[in-house]
Formats: sequence, structure tokens, C-alpha cells
Amino acid sequence: MGRFRGGLRCIKYLLLGFNLLFWLAGSAVIAFGLWFRFGGSMKDFSSEDKSPEYFYVGLYVLVGAGALMMAVGFFGCCGAMRESQCVLGSFFTCLLVIFAAEVTTGVFAFIGKDVAIRHVQTMYEEAYNDYLKDREKGNGTLVTFHSTFQCCGKESSELVQPTCPKELLGQGHKNCIDEIETVISAKLQLMGIVGIGIAGLTIFGMIFSMVLCCAIRNSRDVI
Repeated sequence: MGRFRGGLRCIKYLLLGFNLLFWLAGSAVIAFGLWFRFGGSMKDFSSEDKSPEYFYVGLYVLVGAGALMMAVGFFGCCGAMRESQCVLGSFFTCLLVIFAAEVTTGVFAFIGKDVAIRHVQTMYEEAYNDYLKDREKGNGTLVTFHSTFQCCGKESSELVQPTCPKELLGQGHKNCIDEIETVISAKLQLMGIVGIGIAGLTIFGMIFSMVLCCAIRNSRDVI
């Protein structure tokens, strides 16, 4: 009986440790999403008429997922401390939902990468053409693109030289179509890795919660 209670206590502490890690991971996801949205290289797009809204929606979902992770981590700690089968069962269900959401996010980040890249490239080409038609009208959007992706023009930078970042002068031509593909690909891969990594973390939480739930039930049967 003593060994059984000792094993139960060990599992409980493992789950508590997992929930602390899960809570910290949720905090990191929120910080990552907020920095990406308000402090990263994509922040200037929010003030433009032609902005990749789908990208920002994805970041808002990421921040929401982080907040949910923090809430679920606290919820799991309560269930472990009180040794409540009901709370642990609910905790398991929440982890299952988070697991499915994070796997979906990761898969779409990798699979939908080409579509997202082409979408932003099309936006740039439209801004580029608008600038050539009316240099005053299209100036702001093109400046934002060039500043965000640190590039200048397409095949040549001569036609849009006034909108290019000054720090690029003398560094050689950087094709924006190529730079957009490089930057967006890297960002979506990072988001996909974060999603898949957190999904893997939730698997351990589900295992610990189920093992603890079963151990609590068995201990009560023994008593």
C-alpha cells in the first residue's frame, strides 16, 4: 500500500512538472505571437490597405492557443493536487483538443507554404504595378514591402529606386520576389515547428493525466 501511494505521488509530481512546463510553453507562445505581430518584420503591414490578413489571423490564433495552454496548465495543476478524476478527465480532453489544433496548424504551415508565398508575391506585384502607374498612390505600400523584406524591385531596382531602403544601396540588387519566398518560407516553417513541437509535448501530458487518473481510481478501489 505504501509503495502504491508512493507511485501515485511520483506520477502526481510528474504531472505537476509537466503542467509547469506547459504553462511556461504557453507564455512563450504568447510572447512569440505578440512579437511576431507587433515587433517583428511583418508589423508594418497592419497599417496598409493591402496586407496579408490571413497571416495576422494565424498569429492571433497562435496567441489564443498560448493563452489556452496557460489556462489548461493551471487547470491540470489543480486536478493533480486535488487528485480529482473529473478534473483530470477534463484536462485530458482539453489537451486532446490542443493536440489536434497544433497538429493541424503545423501541417497547414508546411503544406500551405507555397500558396502563402504566392499570395504575398501577388500582393507585391500589384503594389509594384500601382507604383508604376501612379508614383504617389503606390509609394507607401511599396516602401513597406521593401522595408519589411529588405529588397528592391524585381528584375531591376531602377524603376522603384526611390522606395528602396537606403541601407541596401551599394549592397547589390535583391529581387523582392525571391526575398518574399525566402522570408515567408522561414517564418511558416518556424510556426510549423512550434505547432508540431507543442503537439508532441501534449502527448506526455495526456499520458501522465491518464496514468494518474487510473492510479487514483485504483487507490480508491483498494481503500
